[in-house]
This record gives sequence, C-alpha cells and structure tokens, in this order.
Amino acid sequence: MKILVVGDSFVPVQTFEAGLARFAGEHEIQYIHLDMDVPFVPITPSERSIKEYAGNPQQLVDALHDHEILFVHGAPVTEAVLDASPNLKVVGVARGGPVNVDLAAASDRGIAVITAPGRNSDAVADLTLAFMIMLARGIMTSTAFIASGGRTGDSVFEGAQFFGHELGGHILGLVGCGNVGMRVASRAMAFGMPVLVFDPYISPEHVEGSGIAMTNLEDLLARSDFVSLHARATPETVNFFDATKFRMMKEGAFFINTARETLVDEQALYESLVSQHIAGAALDVLRPRPENAPGPLLTLPNVIVTPHIGGATYEAALRGVQILATQVERYLVGQPMQYVVNQDRAGNSR
Repeated sequence: MKILVVGDSFVPVQTFEAGLARFAGEHEIQYIHLDMDVPFVPITPSERSIKEYAGNPQQLVDALHDHEILFVHGAPVTEAVLDASPNLKVVGVARGGPVNVDLAAASDRGIAVITAPGRNSDAVADLTLAFMIMLARGIMTSTAFIASGGRTGDSVFEGAQFFGHELGGHILGLVGCGNVGMRVASRAMAFGMPVLVFDPYISPEHVEGSGIAMTNLEDLLARSDFVSLHARATPETVNFFDATKFRMMKEGAFFINTARETLVDEQALYESLVSQHIAGAALDVLRPRPENAPGPLLTLPNVIVTPHIGGATYEAALRGVQILATQVERYLVGQPMQYVVNQDRAGNSR
C-alpha cells in the first residue's frame, strides 16, 4: 500500500514518522513537507470551499500518483488533489475538523475522510486551568510589576499588594461540555470547584454521577465565578456571548475563551471589562485585525491573550497522527473506521 504524508509547521514530518512508525517496512510511505509560503489564490468552487489551510494544493497534486492513502494536517485538499491519484481511498486529517478538505468532492469520489477528534482536548483543558489560576491570582499584574522594574526580595510582606483568590470553593460555569469541557470539569473539581454546565446538545446522563450540575444559561451566568466557553462555532453562534450575556454574568467574575473567536462580541467584552462588571478575561483566540491595530482588549491589564496555543503541544500533535494510524489499521483488515466524517456517502472498507 502506498501512503503520502504531508507535514506542516504544526504537525511536521518527524511527528508523522513517529505516529506511523508501526507501518514502517510494511508499506511504502512517502513524506513531504508542505511549503506554506507558496502563494495560492482560490479560484474554483472547490478551492473556495475549504478554510484554515496552508500552502498550495499543487504541491500535493505533484506528489500524488497511485497512492491509496493521503495523510495531512493543514494542507489544502481540493478536488484537484483528490483526482491526482486514481487509487485514493482514504484521506486522514490529523485534526478535529476537516475544514481544509473538500468533503463534497471526496464523497462524490467515494473517498473516506477520517479525522482525529479529541486529539487536543487535554492540551486545551490544561490551558484553560492555567488561565483560571492566572486570573484568580492576578499573575499578569505581579509579573508586569517585576518587568517594569519593581523590586523583589526586600520584604516578606511584599506580596500584600498582590492578593488574589484560590480556585477551591469558587464556581466554574462551562458553556459547552464536550471532549474539552469534561476534561476542564474534572481538573476544576480536583481543585475543589463546584461545576455548572449549560449545553443544550447533551443529555443529563452525559454528566450523571460526575459531580457536575446541569442548569440553564441564565442561572449559570448569574452564579459562576469563572465562565469558560467550550461551544462549537457555527453560523448560529456568531457573537453568542454579546453585551446581554456579559451583563448576565456575576459581578466580579472572570471570562475565558479557549474555543473560537467568532463566539464572542469583543467590543461587548471590552466594555464589560472597562466597566469592571467583569474582573478579567483570558482569551486564546481573537478575531483577525489590520496590521498595526492591536485592538482595545490588548490594552487592558486584566486581560490575558495567547496566539491560539490551546492545541499546540507535542503530545496533541502526535496523538492526532496516532488516532489516524489506528483507523487505518482497521481499514487494512476490512473493518469499518470509526471517525469517517462523510460516512453516508463514502466507502469505509477496502
């Protein structure tokens, strides 16, 4: 069997090699590294249908010949790529959502597209807890004090000006409780935090016996000391957290978003922070802004912003490849693969 593997800056060739080591010697595997700087202007409907990709699909077209399996992370998989190998049967995407793949074109060709759901759940949950601790203890204020020349070591009482809070006993409200939310909840409860959940897409049985209490959104916002957003980004959830919902939050609470930037009305969040209704916010995602226009949220001392690092761990990258490898093992012995996102229209066995 011939496999083409396309690494990129997030999941490089070395990570793919480690995750696919079990296939070494048994199958013909070709590794290439995506040139992410090659310009690409989408023209065709297929090219315009994909998003969150890097590089030019022509690099994949040139490398594909009679390969049966294609592994990618962020490379663009258009209909031209899918047509480049007449033997192509499976496209494996080492991420949770195959947004860089033309699913309709794959389905029309009977090509199964598999993903790696939950590969970064632990990484994002860890970052969420780190944000909660940083907000509760005011870490950004104390580190800024040192960075600006503040002295330390002169007195055992110098911490008196940087009092914060412990997590234990404070209520965490989770808006969305899928793979990431459940992991955040278990970590928070280990700190002694009661956990409330609002998620209209799960049943009470999903959290039954876990120590989590399900409630409605209004109650969650009114009672929670920390509100952490873990909902899916859909056309219906654009600006889901708007001025109304921020006003509904408990005064002095903290807001965290490690999900998607489109879920939050950033101007409404800024106004809530400036009015001090919300005590602070931590955001792993922000909407793109024009060059040299950092945006008002970045000017606030009680806001933490990171450049979408939630899933950026070595373990998460490797886990994504390993999930794909396990699915391909099933494919090789004629068993149905578990994470086929176009199950109804594409083939799922050899």
